[in-house]
Amino acid sequence: MITRKRPAAAAAGLLAALAAGLIPLLPATAVAADEPAAKSAPKVELVLDVSGSMRARDIDGQTRMAAAKQAFNEVLNAVPDEVQLGIRTLGANYAGEDKKLGCKDTRQLYPVGPLDRVEAQTAVATLAPTGWTPIGPALLGAAADLEGGDATRRIVLITDGEDTCAPLDPCVVARDIAAKGIQLVIDTLGLVPDAKTRDQLMCIAEATGGTYTSVRHTDELSDRVSQLVDRAAEPVVVPVATAGAGQCADAPQLKAGLYSDREKFGEHRWYRVDVRPGQELRASVSVAADRAVNQDYGVLLRAVTVHGREIVRGTEAGSGRTDLISAGLRYPKASLDDEDDDSGTAAETVCLQVSNSFSAPASVKTTPGLPVELTIDLVDAPEDASDVASFGLGRGWWLLGVLVLTGLVAGLLWGWISRLRVAVWRTN
Repeated sequence: MITRKRPAAAAAGLLAALAAGLIPLLPATAVAADEPAAKSAPKVELVLDVSGSMRARDIDGQTRMAAAKQAFNEVLNAVPDEVQLGIRTLGANYAGEDKKLGCKDTRQLYPVGPLDRVEAQTAVATLAPTGWTPIGPALLGAAADLEGGDATRRIVLITDGEDTCAPLDPCVVARDIAAKGIQLVIDTLGLVPDAKTRDQLMCIAEATGGTYTSVRHTDELSDRVSQLVDRAAEPVVVPVATAGAGQCADAPQLKAGLYSDREKFGEHRWYRVDVRPGQELRASVSVAADRAVNQDYGVLLRAVTVHGREIVRGTEAGSGRTDLISAGLRYPKASLDDEDDDSGTAAETVCLQVSNSFSAPASVKTTPGLPVELTIDLVDAPEDASDVASFGLGRGWWLLGVLVLTGLVAGLLWGWISRLRVAVWRTN
């Protein structure tokens, strides 16, 4: 048996931006004070391409299928005990020319659950390259296999070619999965991929916050799949799915935390946060371009009162050089001692508006909306709320004004002295 690899618990939080995480569940019965709270077991499904092209012999002198089987054997030996793992295939059964049948050729080879290594390895050993490449249907099937619970859910797709079952675009399927807010991450691995396959697999991964890896050697495949399976067992922060409203009055009430949403192109979405006297609201938003978009775009995060008066705003613009754009703001609520009357004893409801100015070419599907990640934090406000001003410069505006005025006066004096020297030189 190959030695099982397990990550150190201390490294669990390092990859939080790339993966979904574990959420504690309330136990069905009371537990002792010294017992840790029960957690849902993380779920992973490996989706393996078994289409005819996997017969190609170009990975370390063996076929792609043989390399995949060898990697699977090593991975299955090293799966952490706490991970529930399943295996799904695509293109493993139908070898005919009927596209309608070929594009239904995906099935679960091993159910998601506690792993019997021998049984899973035996099931993989029976596979032989056969048919089509229905990636989209396979992703839909895998998402259904992983339903239930609130722990980490991850799909690891291993394929050597692009989907052959259009118009069910697997990239659109991935966006639809992400739009459900179920925190399911899809990682993709391309075996000796061409440019089209690489672009498609990158799109699938980016739509769900996953990763894409190009693989050309057997050891690379086994190492990467093992890393991704191990990552599923790492406890990380999971954004809470929410849905912004078209106006503040209908907006969801948010507390401090990390939230995810979807926003249509050019849409405004509203959220509400209660800020108590003596607190400072710190908010930031990131909008991801998970598909091709036109150049020149921006994002706006605006805080206003329930009566519509703007408090502070943060904006950022882009020009196509990045696929993620962010903006942030800070708003300190004066402490009780600074209030003129008793109205300051109650929390103030702040309306947060998130807007974007993205647009896309006519050929690009604009639904579902763009991924939005909103961070809300409530901390103790500074003693002097005037230390924090809009635009983030605070009292730095006074310093800037002094420097500008000093520069202007110095420039005038230097010019006057220079002209005087020239006049004196000419008279001599």
